[in-house]
Amino acid sequence: MSTSTTSATPESTSDYGDRQVRGMARGGGLNLLGALCSQGALFLVMLLLARSLGIEEVGRYAQCYALLALLGLLSLSGFRAGLTRFVAVHLADDDPASIRGTVRLGLAISGAGAVLIGLVLVVVAPALADALHDPELTGGLRLVALALPASVVCEAALAATRGWRTQRPFTLVGQIYEPFARLALTGAVLLAGMGVTAALWAVVVAAWTAALLALGALVRLMRTVAPAPAEYRPRQLFGFSTVSWASSLASTGLIWIDTLLLGAFANDDIGVYTVATRLVTVAIFVLAPINAAFGPYIAYLYHRDALPEVRRVYKAATGWVVRLSLPAFVALLVFPSSLLPLFGSDFASGATVTVVLAVGQLVNAATGPCGTLLNMSGRVSLNMFDNIGALVLNVGLNLWLIPAHGIVGAAVAWSASLVAVNLARVVQVWWLVRVVPLTAGLAKGLAAGGAALAAALGVRWLVPDDPARVLLGLFVTALVYLGAVLLLGLSKEDTMVLRALARRRRAGAAGGAGDAAARAGDP
Repeated sequence: MSTSTTSATPESTSDYGDRQVRGMARGGGLNLLGALCSQGALFLVMLLLARSLGIEEVGRYAQCYALLALLGLLSLSGFRAGLTRFVAVHLADDDPASIRGTVRLGLAISGAGAVLIGLVLVVVAPALADALHDPELTGGLRLVALALPASVVCEAALAATRGWRTQRPFTLVGQIYEPFARLALTGAVLLAGMGVTAALWAVVVAAWTAALLALGALVRLMRTVAPAPAEYRPRQLFGFSTVSWASSLASTGLIWIDTLLLGAFANDDIGVYTVATRLVTVAIFVLAPINAAFGPYIAYLYHRDALPEVRRVYKAATGWVVRLSLPAFVALLVFPSSLLPLFGSDFASGATVTVVLAVGQLVNAATGPCGTLLNMSGRVSLNMFDNIGALVLNVGLNLWLIPAHGIVGAAVAWSASLVAVNLARVVQVWWLVRVVPLTAGLAKGLAAGGAALAAALGVRWLVPDDPARVLLGLFVTALVYLGAVLLLGLSKEDTMVLRALARRRRAGAAGGAGDAAARAGDP
């Protein structure tokens, strides 16, 4: 870490910390909007598939998408975190030559790796489909190979743009355009009477068009960098990214390996499991956008040895994740048997799975962006061992529990692994920066969540089980939670964040690449 450039007086330190929280709030607010759009679009994609095609076809789609996610991480080779971190660091150091070298190297290697892996997948697709006990997967797997290079280039380009501490390209392209393009195309092919293969073609088209938009956004930001011959630092980038790659691959494996193992065990309920996981993902949608806004600020602040601001930003981010996701968790824990039939009556059997997965994700939310803090502070090796340990635990539990308990066993394995890895990270973050994600604002949020849970249980016990009950339950949950939050009072950070978001709304969409360049000099 470099020597801190912040002033030593308490007042200026407080003002500097306030500026970091406001900056993260503006980026996080945009990301939250994008994540809401993204998760809404993906939820509707799964709803369309479930309603139009049934459990078996949803299972095929889920296995192909799981493979795309895993191979995407394999192709990126860790450059997603590396590009964000080193672009942010080189901007802090005012080093345009290294910025150019980092971006070019990251994009070239990840793109070439995706093309190579895609070619291999085309060849081995029949054998892999046989291993998953479904020869009809062959065509879908080859479409995964076609989408892979575009998906990887899009991810790498958007990761680089986040180094400027702007969330616009990530949100507009990655979280709004790509999911909605896929939703529109999926809806069109299903309306035309086509099947899961056509739905996977929608993934391909959305991925390639999103990649072009992401590259365009990156080019615009690169024009704000002073002209300089590119300086390549492969040892620095590879040293960080190789470890980050193993960490990200293990983390993504933790998310998707249960789906692939259910296929390997020829379980017929993969579609039910996929729908349950999609419901739970909707509850935790706030974590990814807040992580994306949080990461570049941590890289910047930690590089400048501004540890008090690191602690404050981490606690603020954790509080936002928990308080924004609690109402959705209450709904999942109380009304799973009413929510799942929205996808079709065959999916109601996933209620237990939904509750088990929700418990694991609730712990994930409560521990905050601790993995991102480890990565962006340079402790990628530590995070890698955490993720690998969680993946090994998850695979072991899946191999033990799936044969006897099916999708419930897979859910227990996944939640247990997620709880274990996040508790380990909380201890490590305490060791690193002496902070735990506990604040008065978080305690108020949990109290409001408890009140909402009690109200939702009252609705479930008192109102007959029909479609109106879940609507009433969701309304009461939201109303009681919001009322409790306001009654308990907002924290200083809450008030500051709301004012920052209000100013951003009044300012409109002004800025873009010019704002990003300004933020690079003054966060």
